[in-house]
Amino acid sequence: MAFENDVDVEHSIHDVRMAAMKNFETKGFPSKKEEGWKYTSLNSLQKVDFSIFPKEENALEYKDVKKYFLHEIDTYKIVFIDGIYSSYLSETTHDGVDICLMSSALTKPMYKQVIDVYFNKIASKDDSLTSLNTAFSREGAYIYIPKNKMPKKPIEIVHFATGNEASLMLQPRNLIVVEENAELQVIERHQSLTANEVLTNSVTEIFAAKSAIVDYYKIQNDNATANLIDNTYIDQKDRSLVKIHSFCFGGKLTRNNLNFYQNGEHIDSTMKGVTILGDKQHVDHHTLVHHKQPNCESHQDYKGIYGENSTGVFNGKIIVDKIAQKTDAFQQNNNILISDRATINSKPQLEIFADDVKCSHGCTIGQLDEDALFYLQTRGIPEKEARALLMYAFANNVLASVRIPELKTRINKLIAKKLGVNLGFDI
Repeated sequence: MAFENDVDVEHSIHDVRMAAMKNFETKGFPSKKEEGWKYTSLNSLQKVDFSIFPKEENALEYKDVKKYFLHEIDTYKIVFIDGIYSSYLSETTHDGVDICLMSSALTKPMYKQVIDVYFNKIASKDDSLTSLNTAFSREGAYIYIPKNKMPKKPIEIVHFATGNEASLMLQPRNLIVVEENAELQVIERHQSLTANEVLTNSVTEIFAAKSAIVDYYKIQNDNATANLIDNTYIDQKDRSLVKIHSFCFGGKLTRNNLNFYQNGEHIDSTMKGVTILGDKQHVDHHTLVHHKQPNCESHQDYKGIYGENSTGVFNGKIIVDKIAQKTDAFQQNNNILISDRATINSKPQLEIFADDVKCSHGCTIGQLDEDALFYLQTRGIPEKEARALLMYAFANNVLASVRIPELKTRINKLIAKKLGVNLGFDI
């Protein structure tokens, strides 16, 4: 492919790209006829003539985008502007760990051993949008944490879209490898700075070796013309712990696909999310946890607050293989509709082939408790603030597990802003 002149030319990667392109050409964009996309349509996106690569680079000043970073603390930063790496806004390192660019990892011999073992190994070969990313991905984050190591500070991966193109499609590709007994914290954000149409089709592969710990936070609070399809694949080995939190407050259409594969014993996988939508926003959470070995746990807890004409989707699947005895799997999706025009489609699923397990799943869809609302008002709290307080309490158990205090404070402020109140305290 012609664009490979600007990216990787390594033969094996070229073959991977060509195979992915053939798969996408065969399958095309998913439609609502497919069970997994029953409640989410991509028809409107297919009518837009997206540019795959920007025609020219754009520069941003830090002062203009500072609010999108977790500037309260020091972090490593991997920043992209319209899909192109910004060295000015970034801070990478090779001091005992590798926090750098995917393009470097794909082209430099020093990374070949890791790339050969991990790149495109757990990303789905059947999913058409993952294949589209594999075929056209140009840049992204490459993070390698060796055995017994931990970066000195958290890592931020930030993608900006500036509007240089009338409509732009971005294809970021991230590879994160955390070796035995290593630890990592990552904050990821996709942010459009324009009213022009943007579609981000992102793929991330995460490998957690024995006793590794990974904390991953996705902040999704984008403009009303931004669309995000996020495919994240996680491979876990014995005694590893991986937590992924998704906070969805903005964007036109957001699809989060989380796929956990437990390839060991005594593994803990956690997925938590808070969604607050209004207007005509659409968020679709699609999760999979495949328990392949015994004595493992998984925890899913997703909270949704939907107003105006917004639409939410939760489709969570837990698979427990016959060999995976002593599995403890929990899945819960709770939703509040604060508008009679809002919609939520929830489908928790269990496929259990073992007989000695503890598995539960469930969902609730309702409105705010009028008795609780009345009680707060009798204590002198105005109705608007009382409603916000109840919604804060509703989401509290998800926020409680955020391990970066400054990030927790930031998310509290985002929630308050989304609810249109200033409560004057943190949860």
